[in-house]
Amino acid sequence: MTEQLTAELVLEGYRIGIFPMADDDGEIYWFSPDPRCIFELDRFHVPHSLRTVLNRAPFDIRVNQAFEQVIRNCAQRAEGTWISDDIRRLYAELHHMGHAHSVETWRDGKLVGGLYGVSVGGAFFGESMFHRATDASKVALVALRDRLVERGFVLLDTQWMTPHLKRFGAVEIPRAEYLGRLASATALTRTFADASRRTPM
Repeated sequence: MTEQLTAELVLEGYRIGIFPMADDDGEIYWFSPDPRCIFELDRFHVPHSLRTVLNRAPFDIRVNQAFEQVIRNCAQRAEGTWISDDIRRLYAELHHMGHAHSVETWRDGKLVGGLYGVSVGGAFFGESMFHRATDASKVALVALRDRLVERGFVLLDTQWMTPHLKRFGAVEIPRAEYLGRLASATALTRTFADASRRTPM
């Protein structure tokens, strides 16, 4: 599949509810979980302990200033990552097309955490996150949610449920319901980041 896979095809996949992941051998497959994990943006929960961290504002939050560093760090989190070299290339292309974005946490001029994902219309598809400082990825997730609300997005897709996401209020919905929400969200016109793709928050 890898030879035929293009950034444009990946983008079309998101529009119809599927996304690519690589196996341990680098072969890329399409996935469409049922149920699907999402955040209801108006019900996003910030744990009390994290509210204390946010009040201290220990990180500088930036958008799209180090996209390729973020995806590289996400790929290095563990052996057997689904973020293969081909996946990294495809998402770098999506980034240059203005569809893939990173939300980053910086401290003392160093990248210490962040996440990346894809935006299509009023939908954002979260892909992966990493941290090299305590709470750095959690702060990035809260910043992502705030940005989506501020810019009128209506869907934050996180694919599969994890205990970490559940702590922030993620829920699972049937795929049929998800596809209906997806169609409505992608029909909207929304902008995640300015054309320069170097947008401090």
